[in-house]
Amino acid sequence: MSKQTSLSRKGHFLGTKIRNLRKRNNLTMEDLSVRCIQVDADSAPSVSYLSMIENGKRIPSEKMLEVIAEVFQKELSWFLDESSETGVIVDGKNKKGGIDGVALEPEFLFSKQQLQSALPEMLSQTGTSGRQFAHLLIRAHQEYNQNNFPSLEKAAEEVGKKQMPLGLDDIRGIVKKMGMKIKWFSRDPDQVTDESNNQTNTLVRSFYEPPGIIYANEELKKYPDRLKFDLATHIGHYALYGKDGLSSTNSAGQGLVEHTLRDANEIHESMTIDSSEILQAWRNFECSFFAGSLLCPKAAFKQHLNRTAYAIDANKAVGVSMSAYMRRMTSVSAYPHWHYFDAYLPGQLKAVYRGNGIPLPIGNMRPIQDPCPHWSLFRVLQADSGKPKAQISVLRKGDQDIIYSCDSIRTNDLAGNPHVLCVGIDLNPALASQGSDPQEIAAEIKKNCISHGGQAEIPANIKKELTRVSRILNISWVERGLNDHAIVICPRGGLCPREEKCTHAGRVTEPSLSMQEIRRQIILSSQ
Repeated sequence: MSKQTSLSRKGHFLGTKIRNLRKRNNLTMEDLSVRCIQVDADSAPSVSYLSMIENGKRIPSEKMLEVIAEVFQKELSWFLDESSETGVIVDGKNKKGGIDGVALEPEFLFSKQQLQSALPEMLSQTGTSGRQFAHLLIRAHQEYNQNNFPSLEKAAEEVGKKQMPLGLDDIRGIVKKMGMKIKWFSRDPDQVTDESNNQTNTLVRSFYEPPGIIYANEELKKYPDRLKFDLATHIGHYALYGKDGLSSTNSAGQGLVEHTLRDANEIHESMTIDSSEILQAWRNFECSFFAGSLLCPKAAFKQHLNRTAYAIDANKAVGVSMSAYMRRMTSVSAYPHWHYFDAYLPGQLKAVYRGNGIPLPIGNMRPIQDPCPHWSLFRVLQADSGKPKAQISVLRKGDQDIIYSCDSIRTNDLAGNPHVLCVGIDLNPALASQGSDPQEIAAEIKKNCISHGGQAEIPANIKKELTRVSRILNISWVERGLNDHAIVICPRGGLCPREEKCTHAGRVTEPSLSMQEIRRQIILSSQ
């Protein structure tokens, strides 16, 4: 019996298998069609033809089926047997990401009235500011929704008409159309000294002043991609909120606090919940997300990522900064289990997203005294190659080991501070969706690493399996990371499973410089 005759006889099973494969890998029919075009444009099915194949109304040619098999890293014979293999489907879209929650029992203790009374006291006693608490709330909301905010996407698409790339003239045109004006100022980086006498350069890049003036630092003219992002955030403020004055200040560096903490009374007052701070923080997030959606509209950007296999240094083709490019990956990718870190020394995360809820290597709220130094971002911070560095790691999360792959790069911000951008994925769900046991694989990698001092070459059989997953996901740096040793990393240095535990003490303190005063100085000097 010829292969084509066999395909015709088994069309129903074939369509079901392709549909199940597509869904377990979180691909839309459009995604699968694009991936097939990358393999062989002449033999790739269209979206409508894929729909008919999945419904058993059309039978793919042998060549077309070979293209689909290549995307999913399957043998052609797998599609021709009649086993449905439905038991291994893992639908990541039905699971929420982020930190695991706890049961609020007894329920009466967690009423709105009780929390309104208890939270200010908790913040005061733990030394957590209202601003930090607001960021934690937003991060939990962001991770729970796996960076999926359709209303913000829609608002950005209405403004940008889904155009990509948007040039600087295009962005200026939108600013002008909305009735806003750009006013340039010149200001060098401010040296921020924290309570431990550590100095950091912080540069005010831009801010919005009602009713319609965008103040932009002359330094941004040297970096059009960063200028576009700043203007896009202020366009977002205007599009989402109109001309009101509760807008964010974009800065380079580890950030500036909105209030100067001068004495104990003010410090105590800062450790309370101010609803305006929470609203301000939420607007900052929405405007930033809007800017990413405006510059990288979802459909066009997803196609770009598929063409470039998620290379983190392919941002120039889109005309955005690398940080905006990497953050946008986490919300556009069909695979939902991402993380993103923007890390500064001596140990602060300026930005963080954890769609899979992995432990943090360092804090963006309070100091962590014993961070594990084997996280990729620490290793890259010590190197100044300027090139992406991929790493495969095994990390303990609760009572499970997870395998994750990341790609990191060291760069300088507009104020001249070195920092590391790191984006990565949890590979356990991808392995499970292919019928593999991620815990067994993680255990084998970890055992091999521990016996060699914490890092070792990945066994050939596992390397083959991870290569297959990398190609199915179409994320090139997963496979690139296989060329180096896998490394065991820990939530904290004190939990290190090595015979000689590695600890790395550090201290993070919050700079105290008034953003409001800087803004006032800029506005007065521009008059």
